[in-house]
Amino acid sequence: MLVRDAMSTVVLSIGPAHTLRQAARLMAGRRVGAAIVFDPDTSGLGIITERDILNSLGAGQDPDHEASGAHTTTDVVFAAPSWTLEEAAAAMTHGGFRHLIVLDGGEPIGIVSVRDIIRRWAPARQRTTTLTG
Repeated sequence: MLVRDAMSTVVLSIGPAHTLRQAARLMAGRRVGAAIVFDPDTSGLGIITERDILNSLGAGQDPDHEASGAHTTTDVVFAAPSWTLEEAAAAMTHGGFRHLIVLDGGEPIGIVSVRDIIRRWAPARQRTTTLTG
């Protein structure tokens, strides 16, 4: 199974000036756990996740004043849609993160998460157990 088969194509893109509250509202509204942060000044892509927002709140920071750009991971590992789910899982494990931005031709086309991978693997595992059990 490939990343293109499991990734979410609901891609939320925000700017680095969005507050954490704005990011959280947009992520909740789209029911996604991560957003791509595009900074036109650096032409770079980063990612902010629900965990980044949670860490900020846990540190007592004000979500109405904290900019997403200050909490964005910019050292991002990108996945290709042609990667296998095993390759994506290995990259996540190695990097210690739960989301990968999927690029095709240099453009973001999706995000694949640990949850996406589990959703694809669990039914396959269930079929295997049913057939052998």
